[in-house]
Amino acid sequence: MSVTLAQAQPRIAIVGGGPSGLVLLLTLIKRGIPATLYERELDSNSRAHLGGMLDLEWDSGQRAFRENGMEHVFKKYSRRDAEEARIGGKDGVPLFRRDDPEADPDDLKNARPEIDRHVLRDILLNAVPKDAVKWGHALASIRPLEGGQHELTFTNGTVTVADIVVGADGANSRIRPLLSPAVPLYHGITGAEISLTPAVAALPENREVSEGVGKGSCYLAQDGQVAVLQRNGNGRIRGYFWQRNPLKWTLPRDATAAKAVLGGMFADWAPWVRRFIEQGDEDAICVRPLFHLVVGHRWEHKAGVTLIGDAAHLMSPFAGAGANLAMRDGLELGLLLADAVMKCLAREEREAMVAAWEEEMFSRVERFAALTVRNMGMFFGQDAPHAAIKAFEDAVTSA
Repeated sequence: MSVTLAQAQPRIAIVGGGPSGLVLLLTLIKRGIPATLYERELDSNSRAHLGGMLDLEWDSGQRAFRENGMEHVFKKYSRRDAEEARIGGKDGVPLFRRDDPEADPDDLKNARPEIDRHVLRDILLNAVPKDAVKWGHALASIRPLEGGQHELTFTNGTVTVADIVVGADGANSRIRPLLSPAVPLYHGITGAEISLTPAVAALPENREVSEGVGKGSCYLAQDGQVAVLQRNGNGRIRGYFWQRNPLKWTLPRDATAAKAVLGGMFADWAPWVRRFIEQGDEDAICVRPLFHLVVGHRWEHKAGVTLIGDAAHLMSPFAGAGANLAMRDGLELGLLLADAVMKCLAREEREAMVAAWEEEMFSRVERFAALTVRNMGMFFGQDAPHAAIKAFEDAVTSA
């Protein structure tokens, strides 16, 4: 069955402006395929002070830049020095270091350059038309119509109809219930994100903190507690402090009291770790429970709707895979949809292509989801940090 290009051009709605949704939008726009992204945040500055570093791999996160003609932009804003990694225990002393100062700065294929999450978002936003992103659009409901179409209603009163809806709306996706009964599962681990402002991090009296963290990421684990600290490109040092807690666990609203609770949790840790908590930015303290979707999550394909990123395969950060998988989702789905439109494929043919891609994505993601669960067990287990160090060394050896 043949159709004209105009008939083949579907109305594409992307719900969610994280890495997966923005890469999908970018990939479509770069190929002349119009689409609209709906984001619940009010503007691009919302929560800009939150979010750590992302290490992007050659075949996934970096590939999203390459195939959209933006490899030079990634090289400009990513940081090779931040690839440094340290692993240790509660005394804050590194037992393992990964750092290669002699690495070829142009050899990105064998590297995982770091980029700050907010920098990544700004790059992607600047590469797409401003009117393609609709801010302040929180999805209220979605209703299936005939022919695979869906009606989307937003809390601001906007109502629109789309031929293709892509749920890129994260852990608590409003699109997922159309495809799957799966809900995020609590890992039994929660804690908080807290950070030092660039000015505070640079103070001479905080030199021990700065030296403890290093140039990139520092992972400390012992006795069922984990602290992950990262140096952002703007000089902010960000920390995540976790332990096993009931889901209802939270912090006081008062920042001083919240830091006192965190300090109490890590009272027997290295002095520089405790100082980090004491010096934390009082405007940037957030509770961070860890959730995941069941390993092997999948769904039966339904016409006109699919999921990418955390909406499809939420996992904890303990394999460094989430953002890479999300960006690969956005790229591959974008390439597929652009190809279907340019070939003037009928809706049925396009849906078959999406269904086949979903099956490939399910298989690819499952091993990373399982790896994340395994890694969490090592960081929070009795043999931490030594079990995590061995796994890290084995991974480096086999790479």
